[in-house]
Amino acid sequence: MSKQIVLPFGPQHPVLPEPIHLDLVLEDERVIEAVPSIGYVHRGLEKLVEKRDYKDYVFIAERICGICSFIHSATYCHAVETVMEVEVPRRAEYLRTIWSEYSRLHSHLLWLGCFADSMGYENLFMNSWRLREKILDVLERTTGGRVIQGVCRVGGVSRDIPPEELARMSRELAGLRPELRELTRVFEEDITVQTRTKRIGLLPKDAAWDLGAVGPVCRGSGISSDMRSTGYAAYDDLDFKPVVKSDGDCYARCLVRAEEMFSSISLIEKAIDRIPGGDVLVPVKGNPSGEFYARAEQPRGEVIHYVKANGKKNLQRHRVRTPTLANVPALVKMLAGCELADVPVIVLTIDPCIGCMER
Repeated sequence: MSKQIVLPFGPQHPVLPEPIHLDLVLEDERVIEAVPSIGYVHRGLEKLVEKRDYKDYVFIAERICGICSFIHSATYCHAVETVMEVEVPRRAEYLRTIWSEYSRLHSHLLWLGCFADSMGYENLFMNSWRLREKILDVLERTTGGRVIQGVCRVGGVSRDIPPEELARMSRELAGLRPELRELTRVFEEDITVQTRTKRIGLLPKDAAWDLGAVGPVCRGSGISSDMRSTGYAAYDDLDFKPVVKSDGDCYARCLVRAEEMFSSISLIEKAIDRIPGGDVLVPVKGNPSGEFYARAEQPRGEVIHYVKANGKKNLQRHRVRTPTLANVPALVKMLAGCELADVPVIVLTIDPCIGCMER
């Protein structure tokens, strides 16, 4: 009769880019149950909303996560703008969309590199991050920051992108597409990748729905759920369609992220072609009063920023529901019954961001 043991996985592990902590209940080499522990890097960021002016808090919201930083700030601003009934300039909405999609490219390339590293593909890891550097270079040129951009403001954005820079971005994206195609071809066709990912970490469609999975995790299980389809920012003008796969395994979630990069390139190109003229920032006076929750699509899935205000310069409440927290129940489901050697690969397919989750 096999004896059960409890093996701690994380928060420090050579494969993990983030300090996730799981207690794995094992029988021999098979995982019977996974018990997550949350709170390892709690920083108390939400409490700071009571001590910082709602305009200054944009910079704290952006620092919830270094990878999803821009979309955090844009979603927070959208929530406050809705409460205050601020009409954001249309050009600013387009710029937010462009920078959001560059953030998605940067995040997915980072994830592809870490995913390759988890399977021992050092060369594939380096090539993924080499292409990521090109995305970060564009963010640095246009915003001044490579990881923390700092351009979102309540009422719009603080910097514009001139026409000559937009044209340069279009040219660079056209050159990036064939390089990305060559990179993703390996993830799609390599027999070793398929052996490590196909029929592993299964999450059926009904389980993904019942457990509230979001982002590439739910779209890899056949659920067409993407907040960009609601048309916030400039997405209502860009003919967006989500990428959906139906197999519900690690391979499907990998393909969703790979194909989403080409979707992001197309969205940026459309936004550059259709961007209107005008101002990028309107003056905002007074203090917010009311409550609203804004929803947006992070690279990892749906994020919610809830704000509550009572007419003072400091908000009463700021609550963030991040995609990693939503995907933890799905991760527990995927891990039950898997082999111990597959745990790092399965964990990485939810693209965990513990800094986002715990704040």
